[in-house]
Amino acid sequence: MSEARGEGRDQSGNLSFVVGCVDEDHRGSEEGGRIKNEGEMRKGEEEDDDKDDDSPPERQIVVGICSMMKKSKSKPMTQIMERLCKFEYITVVIFPEEVILSQPVDKWPLCDCLVSFHSKGFPLDKAVEYAKLRNPLLINDLNMQYYIQDRREVYRILQEEGVDLPRYAVLTRDPDRPEECNLVEGEDHVEVNGEVFPKPFVEKPVSAEDHNVYVYYPTSAGGGSQRLFRKIGSRSSVYSPESCVRKTGSYIYEEFMPTDGTDVKVYTVGPDYAHAEARKSPALDGKVERDSEGKEIRYPVMLSAMEKLVARKVCLAFKQTVCGFDLLRANGHSFVCDVNGFSFVKNSMKYYDDCAKVLGNMVMRELAPQFHIPWSIPLEAEDIPIVPTTSGTMMELRCVIAIIRHGDRTPKQKMKMEVRHALFFALFEKYGGYKSGKLKLKKPKQLQEVLDIARLLLAELGQHTDCEIEEKKGKLEQLKTVLEMESSLNDTRYGHFSGINRKVQLTYLPNGQPKASSEEEECPTEGPSLLLVLKWGGELTPAGRVQAEELGRAFRCMYPGGQGDYAGFPGCGLLRLHSTYRHDLKIYASDEGRVQMTAAAFAKGLLALEGELTPILVQMVKSANMNGMLDSDSESLTDCQQRVKVRLHEIMQKDQDFTEADYQKLAPTGSPSLVTSMKTIGNPVRTCDQVYTLIQSLTSQIRRRLEDPKSADLQLYHSETLELMLQRWSKLERDFRNKSGRYDISKIPDIYDCVKYDTQHNATLDLEDTLELFRLSRALADIVIPQEYGINKAEKMDIAQAYCLPLMKKIQLDLQRTHEDEAVNKLHPLYSRGVMSPGRHVRTRLYFTSESHVHSLLSIFRYGGLLDEVKDQQWKQAMDYLSAVSELNYMTQIVIMLYEDNNKDPGSEERFHVELHFSPGVKGCEDEENVPLGFGFRPASAENQEKQTNQGSLEDLSQDETDRALSLSEPISIKRSPMSRNRKTGSMEVLSETLPTSSKGTSYRLFPSCSCQSPEIKQTGLELFSMPAVKRFSVSFARHPTNGFEGCSMVPSIYPLETLHNSLSLKQVDKFLNAACEHSSDAHAKTMKALSALFDTSSQGYGQAHIYPPHHRKPCPPQKLLSGPLNAHFGTAVAPLAQCSVQGPLPPPQ
Repeated sequence: MSEARGEGRDQSGNLSFVVGCVDEDHRGSEEGGRIKNEGEMRKGEEEDDDKDDDSPPERQIVVGICSMMKKSKSKPMTQIMERLCKFEYITVVIFPEEVILSQPVDKWPLCDCLVSFHSKGFPLDKAVEYAKLRNPLLINDLNMQYYIQDRREVYRILQEEGVDLPRYAVLTRDPDRPEECNLVEGEDHVEVNGEVFPKPFVEKPVSAEDHNVYVYYPTSAGGGSQRLFRKIGSRSSVYSPESCVRKTGSYIYEEFMPTDGTDVKVYTVGPDYAHAEARKSPALDGKVERDSEGKEIRYPVMLSAMEKLVARKVCLAFKQTVCGFDLLRANGHSFVCDVNGFSFVKNSMKYYDDCAKVLGNMVMRELAPQFHIPWSIPLEAEDIPIVPTTSGTMMELRCVIAIIRHGDRTPKQKMKMEVRHALFFALFEKYGGYKSGKLKLKKPKQLQEVLDIARLLLAELGQHTDCEIEEKKGKLEQLKTVLEMESSLNDTRYGHFSGINRKVQLTYLPNGQPKASSEEEECPTEGPSLLLVLKWGGELTPAGRVQAEELGRAFRCMYPGGQGDYAGFPGCGLLRLHSTYRHDLKIYASDEGRVQMTAAAFAKGLLALEGELTPILVQMVKSANMNGMLDSDSESLTDCQQRVKVRLHEIMQKDQDFTEADYQKLAPTGSPSLVTSMKTIGNPVRTCDQVYTLIQSLTSQIRRRLEDPKSADLQLYHSETLELMLQRWSKLERDFRNKSGRYDISKIPDIYDCVKYDTQHNATLDLEDTLELFRLSRALADIVIPQEYGINKAEKMDIAQAYCLPLMKKIQLDLQRTHEDEAVNKLHPLYSRGVMSPGRHVRTRLYFTSESHVHSLLSIFRYGGLLDEVKDQQWKQAMDYLSAVSELNYMTQIVIMLYEDNNKDPGSEERFHVELHFSPGVKGCEDEENVPLGFGFRPASAENQEKQTNQGSLEDLSQDETDRALSLSEPISIKRSPMSRNRKTGSMEVLSETLPTSSKGTSYRLFPSCSCQSPEIKQTGLELFSMPAVKRFSVSFARHPTNGFEGCSMVPSIYPLETLHNSLSLKQVDKFLNAACEHSSDAHAKTMKALSALFDTSSQGYGQAHIYPPHHRKPCPPQKLLSGPLNAHFGTAVAPLAQCSVQGPLPPPQ
């Protein structure tokens, strides 16, 4: 606790109070009284004799404060004692610290009621002796305070009371024989007394006075540990690369609870009163958030009925009337992880009032009858009911759902080989591969075993030329080389991701490989085999981290208060500390390392966190196997995908210019981006010939550089070497054209991937013809990549649903759950001054995934029949824009926003309003002359000034602009304007929102609209909400300096969000998602079952791993597209809550 800063002192320097009753009317009429110290008590009788008629009665109840001076003179204690003295018959006496420490207890002041508690240096034994001698009423039991100092005893008592605890085990070491203990430490777990704790786990000293608590992270998340300690300045923890547990001392080991980076601290005053505050978890980034007065920032939150029961149990079990304890809210439950004993809330006047009232009434109830003092129990309830309020006519942002592709990565590389050696089958069995027929090996120990087998087989091949070992020497050499590679792509700044950079997948083939792939020759041997797929690379680059972090920063401004300055962080507003629970945030990611790290970097920017990504990843990002919700098994293609790939390969293998029939076959949707690419290519085989020649030229140039002594030690981007770069391109050269001279079209995305990477990151090498290779491979990739997800509309829908069904269902649930009354995770309105609608919150769900899911989800919105292009001009223009987008690059975003108009009747269709926005992600490497035209970011508003365009600018920052409020009857027109617009150079500016006075009958949005431009809207009869004057910003940035990342001088900016539609009703969207999900009833049933299981547990990926059966749809029948001209416009029609239907049981809200 902080020391008192001199407030409430009279001229002589004594703490002064007003003596009086609880009633407000009497408070001003009394003379000044004071908390008395020992010296004053001795002359108390003389003072009483000198007083006149208004002196208090002779018999006063004396409340003694016996603690270290730092505690007894702290601000909270002073504030509460001041209020306690307003009880007419209560006098407070503070025991001086020198008396406590040096005088025998019979010389201590007398008191009727004792407030005494242990802290550093306090003689608890003497306090116990005093209590035996004088027998006062004890506010906090003294003997129980011995137990509170031992975490083992705390957990034992909590367990006996039936309070939920994290799973734990106690390791007790004999100081004389520290080696004799029941601890087995593995790479990613510890075993304590036979109990296994996988990382992440927590290691706590058994002494509660020792605050050096460590959290250990798994190697898959970067390893290392977070070291917590008592707050020093603005730090409460620090990240350490050390991954081994401590070898001396006794500890409690417990499972780490995924709390989304938030702790809840509960303060009881008796069994029937509890005040709760949330703060940022000290394990998140170790930075203590402080307000303008230097106090740690906390937010009062509401406790559930079960949590109030836990508070009562803790208070009674430890016999501590005033008691603080820590709650962890995780997986839908609340767990107690620490009991602190006597503890007051800091900086809450409401709590001070409540605490003094509860304590005063408690003391009077116990002692007033005994001393014949007239007193009656107040009739008013001490616990005031919670009444959430709403305010104003503003339309509130209720839900933000974003599906985001990962950031810039190193080139992905892959090698396949069929293996039959017994050692591989033994490895497959050892790690449980036969259960599902598939096995994924990512841990360093597992990869080491694969490397050992490869070395052994190569040694045997070297000794025996006629060896029966069937594995090919070349591929085994490559397997060995990749696994032996120093992880040069690792970034030590954010931990080493050895388990993420490389992985081996084994798939059981009961009858061997059905046919040779383009990489392999026919294998005559029959019988079962294993398909070994080695993948490496594909790691998030420093540029990717910057992109994700910057996008996270920009996303802040999409929320109420997102434009203000919060504790030195621009744009944080109420979003900054989502432990307010006003912001209900969940971040999901697939199990790919690059996706997880993108999510962690985004969270770092969004919440203005500091330091390493590992703690953020473990605590904020949920990445359990979610039944394919965000993961896709590219090896298990649907029948429809297989057929599409075959057709695609056939068309691309023709050695002639594309004919009109080819255009019909390859681009039946008439997409402008496809048609443009086909025109660029002309003859696909000749273009592939050119690409192959350019690759040969590139590899020969790299070889010459390697032979040049000046280039021998040249370091490329992200610590890559020329030798590794040559390996990348040589493999593509070998794989792209097979022995028969045919080209493997499936390698085109890899070629484009590599040349895009080198053009952006290794341009300093100045290799010849790389831009031409980039141009041709991009044209080929612009055909192959999107068309792999279906050529005609029916195929696109079928493949999209195979990928996206679980995700679509989850989005539907997110939208439906938002408007239901939820009793959890809300601000306490009585303690939340200056907060509009404290009982409500914004729900944010962020889904980070790969290209396949983004392509698929966009296909569903485009071809699933959400709106009729003929009848809806806005949707037609959006579809034209999407057709012109050739690539869904890194950081592509699909954003769905739900608003609520509190002025509308809850049953009205105008109550809820949905908007759909999109950004194609990071800008490409080459000149942006052919950028497709977008319409800007228009959240149900219209702007009426058009900006000039500058097509040549690569920077993309919006000019400031103020909306003109439009009357509801004013016709609005839409006009196209280019995506690349005139921008200010520099980093993104976050501008403050200005709210005008609202006019009667007008709805305003609690959301500072984010616009990239000012389109005029064509007359379509749309009546859109008028908007207040609001400063504008763009979710995009200029080329960004890299904060010291190595070799990363320029980071491409991200295209701003473009509005696809801004007047959808919730009913429309719900009906559309229902229809899309029902398209396949069998897949739908599986999804609902898995979703229910997923959200019952809501487990984080690093805690308990949940396994679900793989979900893939196989049939691809000809189908009729979902249709239905749902012509109700955005924001003007919303379903009554009762009419929002959903198939199957709903999982609990997440």
